[in-house]
Amino acid sequence: MRNIIIIVSALSLITLSTPVFSGEDHSMHGAASPGSTQAMPTGTFSHNAVVDGIRTEFQIMSLKDMNIKDPNGATHHVMLRLFHDKMNHKIKNIVGKVKVVSPSGKEQTAPLKDYNGIYAANFSFTDKGKYGVICLFKEEGKKHLVKFWYPHG
Repeated sequence: MRNIIIIVSALSLITLSTPVFSGEDHSMHGAASPGSTQAMPTGTFSHNAVVDGIRTEFQIMSLKDMNIKDPNGATHHVMLRLFHDKMNHKIKNIVGKVKVVSPSGKEQTAPLKDYNGIYAANFSFTDKGKYGVICLFKEEGKKHLVKFWYPHG
């Protein structure tokens, strides 16, 4: 037990060494735990939360930084990985969608595409400000919801 506490403490220190957005609004998290939101050094934004015993790991990346052009003109890639929180097993075969709400209130919705257990969708982030990201997915017949803010620009 002592070794587990030491490992968890070390991982916490590593996680906390990355800048965290202090202005995060936890009111959008719905059924999910408040989670953590971080800006990564490469311009990648990450948000992790646990909902209904499922650990969700979101990343939002600029397609330009990834050297990818979207045929529909999208500017960003929203990626999601899912794990059973206690067992740390990757969850595959989910069905879901992501809705993004811009600071001006414009909504975009896209289905999550499965890339071998990593789920993703592309969106256009053109306005500066906070975007609401809402993800609804179904795993083993149960619906799960995760909400968070993405500060763009």
